[in-house]
Amino acid sequence: MKTIGLLGGMSWESSVGYYRVINEAVKDSLGGLHSAKIVMYSVDFDPIEKLQHNSDWEGTAKILTEAAKRVQSAGADFLLICTNTMHKVAPQIEKAIDIPLLHIADATAEVIVKKGMKTVGLLGTAFTMEQDFYKARLTENYGLTVLVPNEEDRKIVHNVIYKELCLGNSLPASKVEYLRIIKSLANQGAEAVILGCTEIGMLVDQTDTEVTLLDTTYIHAQKAVEWALCD
Repeated sequence: MKTIGLLGGMSWESSVGYYRVINEAVKDSLGGLHSAKIVMYSVDFDPIEKLQHNSDWEGTAKILTEAAKRVQSAGADFLLICTNTMHKVAPQIEKAIDIPLLHIADATAEVIVKKGMKTVGLLGTAFTMEQDFYKARLTENYGLTVLVPNEEDRKIVHNVIYKELCLGNSLPASKVEYLRIIKSLANQGAEAVILGCTEIGMLVDQTDTEVTLLDTTYIHAQKAVEWALCD
């Protein structure tokens, strides 16, 4: 079994989900008392969040690159960045380490392609929904059409993530809004909606809607186990 490297803490609430899904999947695959071999470096999210909203992406890249080097030094065979948004600086991190990086958008796109889907909706932080580092990877590398909510709804999605979910709060009113936005994307032609922020699964899941949801935390973690257990 390979050792999985996790770069977490963004937020720590979603990193807990990674740890749980990975270990459950290893247990399901190997049985008995098996659990995953994991190295995790969990950063302090507060300064990173401030740098994000000040558009200081080089500052975030510096912090995460140093953290990724520590994960590598601790013996990880490959690395996961346990957040969609910070894949914006994935190229800088990849250049700084010698182990492979399992990109969350690639893992998600593979599931979409396998399902035969062509058009998907995307929820996430404003950075993920509005900038090209994530959407362009889906469109250019996998030929997908990516729909995002309108400007007003993007603000709702973004604010719920930072002001509620990253603080561990899942509010019923916010769930209603998210389900409305998900339905709107489906009405526009989305065959599924990507939960493109690792906290969104704390608020909505497949039992809440008939629209197919793609939980990136679950997908990324499952792919990590696949990598860890392959020869």
